[in-house]
Amino acid sequence: MAQQAYMTETDNGGSGPEPRGTRLRRLLGRLAERLPASWRGDPRIWRRGAVVAVLALSLALVMVLHSRIPNRFGNLGSLTETFLPWLGLFVPLLLVLALVRRSATALIAVVVPAVVWLNLFGGLLTDKTASGGNLTVATHNVNADNADPSGTARDVAASGADVLALEELTASAVPVYEKALAATYKYHSVQGTVGLWSKYPMSDVADVDIKLGWVRAMRATVTTPEGPVAFYVAHLPSVRVKLQAGFTARQRDKSADALGEAIAADPLSRKVLLGDLNGTMNDRSLNAVTSQMRSAQGAAGSGFGFSWPASFPMARIDQIMVTGVEPVTSWTLPETGSDHLPVAARVKVTTS
Repeated sequence: MAQQAYMTETDNGGSGPEPRGTRLRRLLGRLAERLPASWRGDPRIWRRGAVVAVLALSLALVMVLHSRIPNRFGNLGSLTETFLPWLGLFVPLLLVLALVRRSATALIAVVVPAVVWLNLFGGLLTDKTASGGNLTVATHNVNADNADPSGTARDVAASGADVLALEELTASAVPVYEKALAATYKYHSVQGTVGLWSKYPMSDVADVDIKLGWVRAMRATVTTPEGPVAFYVAHLPSVRVKLQAGFTARQRDKSADALGEAIAADPLSRKVLLGDLNGTMNDRSLNAVTSQMRSAQGAAGSGFGFSWPASFPMARIDQIMVTGVEPVTSWTLPETGSDHLPVAARVKVTTS
């Protein structure tokens, strides 16, 4: 009891617990001491910058509550989630405005969205790549209007991929890709506008119905040295941003649900999905797929792994997703004749 009384007197000057308001004033006082000397004598530093502070807190709320933004108005929620990482660009802008306004209140408020952004995406800034793995996979939307399909085929084959998926294949370009890839891949199958090339035997090849009326997804069992792995290749419908309709993605969402159902019903425990999903891992409309598979880029990448558009990548819509296998490293490949960047990953398949 005597020791407790001594601690109370030492901490609070013998006056009992310090009121919460007093603690806040002391904290603000310490912050004020760290401000530039030209600011300290100005009592308005706490009153200025209210607009900047409100904008900063609003930005933080959008990032924290992005899953609550409704989709019934032009799919606004999915649109926000597609480009969610880019909201971080507003943080330095708000910081500059706070400094221009010489506002301590605004400076403190700007810290909030900065912390939220780092909590959401800070992990992507660290290098999570590792060595090892026993299977390299790659996927590339080659673009139906690609003027150099043979060159694109050679570029992606040079990645060293053991299994390669291509999307947006046209009937006229398929023979070109088949010829260019024949020396590297002994096995392959094209279903509709998607194809899978493999150095290992393929079986149980079939198209996957994603509710489009034509084939843009397929499945095959690839017998790797460590055992069979189910490979899915998919090219989900494109989305559009229209002035009156907003972010139009209804058909994409319907196809994503169908793809998720097919993957969930697959009897093999080891599965890999390669393809252009026309959506990011943050997009709630892809939950049927993303809820049951891991992103190789997110788990074992370095950076955001943006893949589209190739000239100035702004979103990672080309995905490598896995379940039952372990991602080791992932990367984007150099630009080809497509408007997408190819993406690749090294994974570890354990012997079944």
